[in-house]
Amino acid sequence: MSANGSLAAAPGGAQDYSNTYKIYILLLLLVVYISNYADRMILSVLMPYIKAEFQVSAAALGFLAGTAFAVFYATLGVPIAIWADRGNRKMIIAISVAIWSAMTAVCGLAGNYWQFALARVGVGVGEAGGSPPSHAIISDLFGPKTRATALGIFALGVPFGLFVGLYGGALVAAEYGWRMAFFVLGLPGLILALLVMFTIREPKRGASDGITHAGEAPSLMTTVRHMLSQKSLVHVFIGATLPTLVGYACVQWWPTFVMRSHGLSMTDLSLFLALVFGVAGGLGTFLGGYIADQFSKRDMKWMPRIVTIATVIGLPFGVAIYVTESSWVVFALIGVPAALGSVYLPPTYAMTQGLVEVRMRTVASALLLFVINLIGMGLGPLVAGLISDALTPAYGKDSLKYALLILTVFNVWAAVHYWIAGRYFEADFKRVVNPA
Repeated sequence: MSANGSLAAAPGGAQDYSNTYKIYILLLLLVVYISNYADRMILSVLMPYIKAEFQVSAAALGFLAGTAFAVFYATLGVPIAIWADRGNRKMIIAISVAIWSAMTAVCGLAGNYWQFALARVGVGVGEAGGSPPSHAIISDLFGPKTRATALGIFALGVPFGLFVGLYGGALVAAEYGWRMAFFVLGLPGLILALLVMFTIREPKRGASDGITHAGEAPSLMTTVRHMLSQKSLVHVFIGATLPTLVGYACVQWWPTFVMRSHGLSMTDLSLFLALVFGVAGGLGTFLGGYIADQFSKRDMKWMPRIVTIATVIGLPFGVAIYVTESSWVVFALIGVPAALGSVYLPPTYAMTQGLVEVRMRTVASALLLFVINLIGMGLGPLVAGLISDALTPAYGKDSLKYALLILTVFNVWAAVHYWIAGRYFEADFKRVVNPA
């Protein structure tokens, strides 16, 4: 925050960009990310319709929601990021938006399960080029002292996108059918692609860090070796993967869990969960970035350790929503793990950007997303579905509830890694800023 309370780049930033224009770019990229996440997550609220039409198992739906998307999203992100670190990042974002928006609409045309799976692959291919270049552009506009806050605002695309995907998708599906929901959500993204193409000016790399010449982009292996040499970053990567696995399992399966175990209708459910993810998740995401920025100014170890504290506080609430039989308790508590479970995103993005050299930033972000999404998104919904199928003979409609409860143990593991990361973060950061 600047002295007058506005979000502004640190001194030495891109002087030819006004603060108003920087904030415009940030907000436009936020809207793009909302589109990204809405198109990605709309499937969770439409699973019952698709299951009924295509006659598939919970595990097959988990594959559709996670693995089919994540494999291409994660693996293509790295080569696209290498291209972005050498080329025009806003052009790559614009092309990516156009692809994932068009393929979301194509999902509504699928005639069978495998056609739908291929369309989801197409969505994953497009979305692979969205976040890493956006992270790098934002990091070039906002300096280290406000970077986590700026990236926290960008990360609001996750809860806001969930709100749009869950509630908007359910409303359209209830009125016009599930296929129309994909058309309505996908096609407006083509307008966003044009806005990115024609209204964003590519910022100078390293501008917010006062770097006048960022040098040439290093090779992929050089970037990987650099990242592995940063102990704090290794722990952050492991720590971020685990709540991502739990989070994607919850986001994809909470609608079905609440319907099965607590009898909410699809329309009521979509509004309820949209508010949970949109309001509670949004609050946790923004505060995760803002609080991490404020505390790390006093002592840098709190940048990652804020995540540990949030995770530990949220854990008993997360367990409670699965062990209680009371629907009112579930509805009263579910927003707490949704909010605290979102805190890890901005500090994780900020540390990833701050612990690498300027020309490594897009690739570093892509590698982060590669790891956390290939495991988290790729396995989370699938594993939850497999456990649920295995528990069905014993627990019936409550099998999914216990499957999700089992997965919460990964959050404890994550909390430990973020705490350890705090031990090394300051030394790692100073080594990047002032290399020997």
